[in-house]
Amino acid sequence: MTKRIKLRSLIMGGIFTLLFVGLIVRVYWVQVVKADFWAEQAMNTWITSEKLPQERGMLLDRNGKVLAADAAAYTIAVGPKKLAEAEQKHPEWKLRERIVTKLNEVLGTKVSSLNDMVVSKKDNGDYRDQREVRPEGWKVDKEIKDQLSEFRDELRKLTGTKDVGLYFVEDSKRYYPSGSLASHILGYVSKEGDAVIGLEKMLDSELKGEPGFIKYQQDGARNQLPNGEIEYKQAVDGKIVTLTIDRDIQFYLDEALQKAYEAYNPASITAIAADPNTMEILGMSSFPNFDPNTYWETKNQASFHNNAVQSVYEPGSTFKIVTLAAAVEEGLFKPDDVYQSGSIVYYEKDRPIRDYNWVGWGQITYLEGLKHSSNVAFVKLGYQMLGKQKLVEYINAFGFGQKTGIELPNEISRSFSLNYPSEVATAALGQGKVLVTPIQQVAAVAAVANGGKLMQPHVVKSITDPNTGEITETEPKFIRQVISEATSRTVGDYLEQVVSDQLIGTGRRAYIPGYRIAGKTGTAQKVVQSENGGYSKDKYVVSFIGYAPVENPKIVLYVIIDEPQVENAGGGALVAPIFKEIMRKSLERLGIFPDLTEEEKVKAESMAKDSSSSTKEVEITATIPDVVGMNVSLAHTMIKQRMFPVGVLGTGDKVLQQLPKGGTAMPPSQRVYLLTDAKPGSVPDLRGLSLRDAIEMCTLLQAEFKITGTGYVIDQKAVKNGEKWSISLTLSPPGESTFSGELYSENTDDPTTEDGTIDDSQPAE
Repeated sequence: MTKRIKLRSLIMGGIFTLLFVGLIVRVYWVQVVKADFWAEQAMNTWITSEKLPQERGMLLDRNGKVLAADAAAYTIAVGPKKLAEAEQKHPEWKLRERIVTKLNEVLGTKVSSLNDMVVSKKDNGDYRDQREVRPEGWKVDKEIKDQLSEFRDELRKLTGTKDVGLYFVEDSKRYYPSGSLASHILGYVSKEGDAVIGLEKMLDSELKGEPGFIKYQQDGARNQLPNGEIEYKQAVDGKIVTLTIDRDIQFYLDEALQKAYEAYNPASITAIAADPNTMEILGMSSFPNFDPNTYWETKNQASFHNNAVQSVYEPGSTFKIVTLAAAVEEGLFKPDDVYQSGSIVYYEKDRPIRDYNWVGWGQITYLEGLKHSSNVAFVKLGYQMLGKQKLVEYINAFGFGQKTGIELPNEISRSFSLNYPSEVATAALGQGKVLVTPIQQVAAVAAVANGGKLMQPHVVKSITDPNTGEITETEPKFIRQVISEATSRTVGDYLEQVVSDQLIGTGRRAYIPGYRIAGKTGTAQKVVQSENGGYSKDKYVVSFIGYAPVENPKIVLYVIIDEPQVENAGGGALVAPIFKEIMRKSLERLGIFPDLTEEEKVKAESMAKDSSSSTKEVEITATIPDVVGMNVSLAHTMIKQRMFPVGVLGTGDKVLQQLPKGGTAMPPSQRVYLLTDAKPGSVPDLRGLSLRDAIEMCTLLQAEFKITGTGYVIDQKAVKNGEKWSISLTLSPPGESTFSGELYSENTDDPTTEDGTIDDSQPAE
């Protein structure tokens, strides 16, 4: 018995000894051999990490007006687990049914999809804690979130609980305050955060910035340890890109093109405005277009196509400027020499080339031929006088057949070769083998305007790093001297007569009293897409290009319409009036006002009488009167007499402040704001203003601003940092605003606005 007890004791002692030794070995293994590994695992348990989002860089116009910026957004989510618990305990609440019905009503998401979301489960069969409503509920505006937030409050009252299974995840999205304005230049950022087209894509590495993070130690209750270690990396915001675009000029382009697009139903319509001296793009518009805020609603893929840099055309008679400049530079253009118009047999085996009216104008001078846009004159100049070698040299020198290098994605260019006499002859007048993009055409004519210098077009004016304050500016880039300054001046004088000659000038409908405008019409038949090829008898590309003022060019403008659905389409009839409208407003915007001689005044009055329009069209210079301290009614009347539209902010009786200030010389398109309730130097009450007016006011106040929502301002918060204001504006669509005060009134009687009628009585040239 004693032996058995001793044996058992020895065995048990041995087992405990082995266990103890094993424990010591295990502790040694964990504490010493694997100490670093387990310390890291423990640290991961203690440490939590949060991402610090960066802000994508803004896109601004040349005057600092915001074209693209980040804005608050919200993602809608449901809680399947919470809804399942509520359904089990309180089926009478019908939370699932109520939430599905409301989300279907507000977001438009299908009921079947929502039913699947509210009962969504994990792989292990448990209900999910949260499920986002995508895509309709993803990154929605504040007004939609507010509607659903009000609905959630109703559910909370019904159930007496805070958590009802409907959640809002705060997020941000890319916001474009001006909607479709300059959409092809800006591009857009998708809801996934991917830069897709335009400058958003081209400059993504500059704009996107870099996210930061914060790591800290926490206890079991997930509270931060007071003496714990903290690792922090600050988010790096994206760089701010200032464009060469002038938002007002861009608006003039969009406004005129929208009107023509609706009137003529073309395949596309494109316009480019640029400073010919630097080739800074002041505006670039293409229709059909899209709204980058709702890009997913655009069904026509052609709307995303930037025709200004991604489409090629036979330029038609606008290309005759190149032939003319080459002939003048070579001393071959004699304006008073006479030739026989009508038709010309340039090569014995080829068919004759005819003028657009087939019979011509008899024997006329070459200058008259330019005014008539005579094809015969330019076959003689390009084919017979210059010859193939010289003509090709000048076409290449003006930049055709090569990309311009503008900072926009997917720019194209078509090389060319002139192998036959017919190809040389037709190239001289803008048809045939030489296909051009609108941006190439603008760069070439800018060289004619600016003294013969071919410049590289660009849309980026500067890039500012908000983290360091470093500014990188884009300097104008000179490519080569194409023609002499003397030739440039001479060609400008000739092209001016195409517009100013009201009897035979094909560009006469682009004439603006008081301005010297050089220009050229263009009408090109389109090639038929068939086995036999050839030209269509009813499909045309019509265009107009010009610059002003001739004596000191500040803007070159090109407008081109592809396949307008009208009879007798011609550049002089359809496009010149569009050119005129944009050019006049743009010159005013640049502070260039007409210098009317007595003869021009008489001519302007005669033209106005003939067209049954008001002579007020030529009264376009005005100085804003100083009305601070005046009665609102009197101030309103005084400003209205100067033809300025008026916006009144507040309900006071006297004007406490005005923007712009009195004494400023401005075009009549500039709205004048009268502030009646705000103290001078403070931020006025902006409630009731539209998004566009609110942004303009913030710009005039030189204030930084953040926009939430769309529609009209219903709330604002202003903070002063040093000498600068920072304003947060909350907007809501019409009819949903909680604000009902009469803070903003607007004078809509603007006598400077044209009726937009386009004269199409001019035959095609």
